[in-house]
Amino acid sequence: MTTTTATQPSLVQRLRGMSDEMIKFGLVGLSGVAVNFLIFWICINGLGLASMRSNVAATLVAITTNYLGYRYWLYKDRDAASRKREITLFLLFSGAGMLIETGVVGFSDYVLGLNTHLELIAAKVVGLAIGTVFRFISYRTWVFKAMPELDEPEPGVVTEAELLLAAEEPHYVK
Repeated sequence: MTTTTATQPSLVQRLRGMSDEMIKFGLVGLSGVAVNFLIFWICINGLGLASMRSNVAATLVAITTNYLGYRYWLYKDRDAASRKREITLFLLFSGAGMLIETGVVGFSDYVLGLNTHLELIAAKVVGLAIGTVFRFISYRTWVFKAMPELDEPEPGVVTEAELLLAAEEPHYVK
């Protein structure tokens, strides 16, 4: 009988394995950023809304588009058995990311007095970057959980089962 010891992959190996996921996460995220900034710009310039209201509206629209990208493209192979749980957690962590982003915009505007359109965009970029790191960790850890891997039986067990099945005489039903 041979025994094998499972070794944990190193941090470098795990990061290499995540690179494809991070690229796709970034692409969905970039599309969300484009939607977010477009809606933010329209709300501030076109509708004349305050910076924090504009940020909340823009982020809510981006959250919706991002969910669709994550669920149906990036994490399509992940466990979707409980959609209600998934959407609830997605909205919870997206909301927390929105609070991080809006907090940075509000701090820049109301505390630091940086309230020109360019300064608000810069604050939004900083808040979005911090919120994105939070969202990536949250989504992959709690929202779009990986399907559990099935343990493969030892080769000897499969061979024994095949031999037992082959040795049985067929029983015919009349």
